[in-house]
Amino acid sequence: MKHDTIDPVLHAIVVMGVSGSGKSTIGEALALRLGWRFEDGDSFHPLSNVAKMKAGHPLNDDDRRPWLEAISAEIDRVAAAHGHIVIACSALKRAYRDILAHGRSDVRIVFLNGREQLIAERLQKRKGHFMPPGLLASQFAALEVPTADEHITSVSIDADVETIVADVVRRLSSKL
Repeated sequence: MKHDTIDPVLHAIVVMGVSGSGKSTIGEALALRLGWRFEDGDSFHPLSNVAKMKAGHPLNDDDRRPWLEAISAEIDRVAAAHGHIVIACSALKRAYRDILAHGRSDVRIVFLNGREQLIAERLQKRKGHFMPPGLLASQFAALEVPTADEHITSVSIDADVETIVADVVRRLSSKL
């Protein structure tokens, strides 16, 4: 299978956005298209965080720190091995994105940007996820929309998966 080529300095792409924006779906499709490994950032949560979210309680910054540090450590391991990884992670605040990328030029963050109403509709249809739809408002309240100085690739989620992934690849290839 032929894979797309993007900026060769990249080792990691973090696909970010609120719950229900399509991080896992887009991240998996992007990784497949690039021939990279995919990891869902949710798998890095300590069990205490999962239990808290299942109970309908939003996480605070103290809850998120070990989770973000675990993802950052995985990015460091992959880069040190000259590998490539796409990780789905909400990364709602700039401070969280700073922990993940910590100034690295080989990490890019892709922001899945969408309207709250569209995402709420998607969450209502989703089954078997620990994040209840009722916490969506807290996600939007916590979201610090990325700014240009963060070198973010922002894409609209108001399209099908293939179109969104093609847009991400095109934008990450423009550096070549």
